[in-house]
Amino acid sequence: MIGNNQKIFCIGLNKTGTTSIKKAMQHLGFIVGNQAEAQNLLKPWLKRDFQPIINYCKYAQAFQDSPFSFPYTYIPLDQAFPNSKFILTIRDDAEQWYSSITRFHGKKWSNGAIPTKNDLLNAVNGTKGRPWIVNRALFCTPEEDPYQKEKLIAFYNNYIHDVKQYFKYRTEDLLIINVANEDSYLKFCEFLGKSPIEKRFPWENKT
Repeated sequence: MIGNNQKIFCIGLNKTGTTSIKKAMQHLGFIVGNQAEAQNLLKPWLKRDFQPIINYCKYAQAFQDSPFSFPYTYIPLDQAFPNSKFILTIRDDAEQWYSSITRFHGKKWSNGAIPTKNDLLNAVNGTKGRPWIVNRALFCTPEEDPYQKEKLIAFYNNYIHDVKQYFKYRTEDLLIINVANEDSYLKFCEFLGKSPIEKRFPWENKT
């Protein structure tokens, strides 16, 4: 059972089922942090100033998407909120994730094509140009090829490896699930000490 001072952090990357996790947490009665407000924490995250993110977490119980899905964030959150629960959502493999994120961003910002630098500079996600700032912050790709497949595949694999290594000796605090798997919802509820109210995860924001 989650206590008053414990938090639930979904730290899976964008396009790994995090919206489904958000819906499931809300259905179970958890107060989920306002995503629009969380997006405003990009600037401190870029400077690795995690205190504003910690302060934001004091006003809800559960969190997902950025900046919680960004590298490093789970480490100061783990130390600021002892005994919290972390959920790492994954896809079948890195290839599936790459196809999903390029299709999703293409649909949002470039009429279905993989977005270019110019597309991202003109794209709006909270503020104009934020997609380009996030792309530069996360992916070590050439500016002329911001979704270079090899680099993004490496990013996905490295992120999952780093999370697993961090929780290597505390596996009871980390749940790794693929929301597309039939038994993942039951594992999710068991991890949080909640009785299931569904049979499977709600399928949200599919690409």
